[in-house]
Amino acid sequence: MSFFIKGKQVNGVKRAKYSKERMKKRKLNIHKNASKNEVITSSEDEDLPHDDEPEIPSEDENETAQEKKLRLAKIYLEEIEREEKIRLEKGEIDQSVISKRLKEDYLRDTGKLRLTVADQYEGVSKSNIKLLKCREQRNSITCFCVTSEDKYLFAGSKDGVVVKYSLEDFKKVGLIPFVKQQSSEKILGHSSKILSIAVSTDSKFLVVGDESSDIHIWDPNSLQFVKKLMGHKGPITGLSFKRDSHTLYSCSKDRAVKVWNLDEMAYVETLFGHQDPVASVDTLYRDRVVTCGGRDIRIWKITEETQLIFNGHSGNIDNVRLINEENFVTGGDDGQICVWSVMRKKPLCIVEQAHGKDSTNGLPNWVSAVTLLNTDMIASGSSDGFVKVWKLENNFKSVKLLLKIPVEGFVNSLCFTSDGNRLIVGVGKEHKFGRWTTIKSAKNCILVLPLVKRSS
Repeated sequence: MSFFIKGKQVNGVKRAKYSKERMKKRKLNIHKNASKNEVITSSEDEDLPHDDEPEIPSEDENETAQEKKLRLAKIYLEEIEREEKIRLEKGEIDQSVISKRLKEDYLRDTGKLRLTVADQYEGVSKSNIKLLKCREQRNSITCFCVTSEDKYLFAGSKDGVVVKYSLEDFKKVGLIPFVKQQSSEKILGHSSKILSIAVSTDSKFLVVGDESSDIHIWDPNSLQFVKKLMGHKGPITGLSFKRDSHTLYSCSKDRAVKVWNLDEMAYVETLFGHQDPVASVDTLYRDRVVTCGGRDIRIWKITEETQLIFNGHSGNIDNVRLINEENFVTGGDDGQICVWSVMRKKPLCIVEQAHGKDSTNGLPNWVSAVTLLNTDMIASGSSDGFVKVWKLENNFKSVKLLLKIPVEGFVNSLCFTSDGNRLIVGVGKEHKFGRWTTIKSAKNCILVLPLVKRSS
């Protein structure tokens, strides 16, 4: 099979096209961005009416598209200069600051921004480690998500319970309970194990997937039920929001990946291609999503209706995370951590037996979780008693062990806070998908590990 799959069919299954409503919405979003001083790149969309936009004064009403782009770019530069003046509290600023800001904005928008921060870290402040636990979650923590401002954490467990914790005072502030039997009139909670969870960038929607085939949408502030999305035919194993939007991607054991629009609470389309249950999904800013399951990894280019297929692991691939729009990292039950480029079918780098071997059978320990900071630093977890932090070197072609943090139990979920000051670990006595092994001495809890930076 070709590495690049083009066209409107994948494995003989016709893909659903965008609805007219969604295409209309995409055009409206483009014009909303234009009103925020962003440059319009599509000549077709420049000719559309802007009834709802505030008028931007123009010296020439008959200006060309190129002249309009230049005018908007000048306005954007003036805005950056004004922000930098306020930030630095001085009348004049160095032009190199504006140049650096423009470069970073461009790289961030194109997914090519590569910050090097790994060398700043030297360890963990053991005396300041926080443990989050409550009586409602007695079984293994399976997943969690953190709001974009690092204020709240939502954790799901095998109890079927979702708990909201404050990351400021480290206390429980809310709960979505386990409900043995759902009421047809009002949904109060979940009735099976929680397997996936995600929160939108603006903290407007909290989505939760469990062993049923439905996705439940909750209000993150009040924890009140909002809507149920139906369409999958198996447990929901992964959820991910496109950054700064309400576009949701979901994956399931039914081997399908689905796209949803939460502004309209509507299904958009299904992405077919995986031959095994899909275990993980991730996305950033583009209309592009990466998924993994079984022995293959796929990157879906939504607007182009194409996909890229990658093969490299010798076992099942259970975790995938995007470093940027061009690189991503995976982990699986073969004990490997692989770093990839979207331009290559095979990994740029492979870490064999990243968490050692199981002393009972001599097989590599399962890499049960990976996370990253969208920089040159990633973290991984297993059942070997450690969370490991790695440094990506040589343009992602080599990996170096940076930190080794003792954590007893199965590491089922990992996340850096957006400021990079803390690493959060979801720990359980069992793996999130099964009970193949039980570590009885472990605690089912959330650990908040403060990272220590080197003094400058």
